[in-house]
Amino acid sequence: MKIEETAPESIQDMLQPLVDGRFTFACHPGVPCFTECCRDLRLMLTPYDILRLKNHLQIQSGEFLDRYTETSCDERRNLPVVYLRMTDNERRTCPFVSSSGCQVYADRPAACRIYPIARASRMHRLHGKVIEDFFVLKEDHCLGFREDRAWSTAEWLEDQGLESYDGFNNLWMEIVTHPALRNGAPLSSKQQQMFFMSAYNLDRLRDFVLGSRFLQLFEFDREELDSLADDESLLTLGFKWLRFFLFNEPALKLRREK
Repeated sequence: MKIEETAPESIQDMLQPLVDGRFTFACHPGVPCFTECCRDLRLMLTPYDILRLKNHLQIQSGEFLDRYTETSCDERRNLPVVYLRMTDNERRTCPFVSSSGCQVYADRPAACRIYPIARASRMHRLHGKVIEDFFVLKEDHCLGFREDRAWSTAEWLEDQGLESYDGFNNLWMEIVTHPALRNGAPLSSKQQQMFFMSAYNLDRLRDFVLGSRFLQLFEFDREELDSLADDESLLTLGFKWLRFFLFNEPALKLRREK
C-alpha cells in the first residue's frame, strides 16, 4: 500500500514524489508563513520524542504526559497512541511555539524535524532492513518552497539531526508493526498498561526495573546495570522488554536457577 493511501486523509493530496531526490526549501523568521505549520496539528509522539522533550523541559515523564499530551487507542492494533495536545486557543497552536519560533527546537519531535519531507518506512521481514521512501509535503500555506536553498534528501536529514531519532523510531516501528499485533488477539488491559509504561513513561519504567524482581529474573552485566541511569539505554531496555513480554521473543536473557 502506498503512503498516499496510508497517510492521514487530510494530507494525502499534498504528498508529491521527490524529483531526483532533491527539493528547494528554507524556513526562517523572514518567511511570511513562519510558524504557520505549528498549529492545529494531530502530531503523534514516538517514545524517543517524549524522551527528548521531557528532558529538554527538565520534568519527569508523567508530568510531561499529563501536561502536554493526550492518549487515544489505535483500534487496528489495540495500542495506546500519544499525541501532542494543542493549546486551547482559537488557532490551536503548539504549546511550544512562540512568535520567535520553536521553544524546544533542539529537541523538537521527529515529525517537525523532517518537515516538509514525509518518510514512509517499513521493515523487510526477511532480511530485517528498513525500507524507506520519501515525499514532499506541499501545504498551501507554506511559502518555504519559494526559497532558493536546494537540498538532497540525505542533506536534509543530516541537517535536521534525524539520525538518532530514526534509530530509535526504527526500533519502535519493529514493535508496533509486529505481526503478532496485526494478527493476534487484542492486548489485555495489563498488556496495554505495560506497553504504555515501557514506551512512554520512562521514569515509571525505571522504578519498575529497579523496584521489582526484574533484575533478579534477567541477566545483566555491570555495564548494563550502570547504564540504566541513562534514558536512552533505559528506552532500549524498554523496547527489549516489550518484545519479550508481548511476543515471547528472547530479547532478554532469563537467569538460570541455581
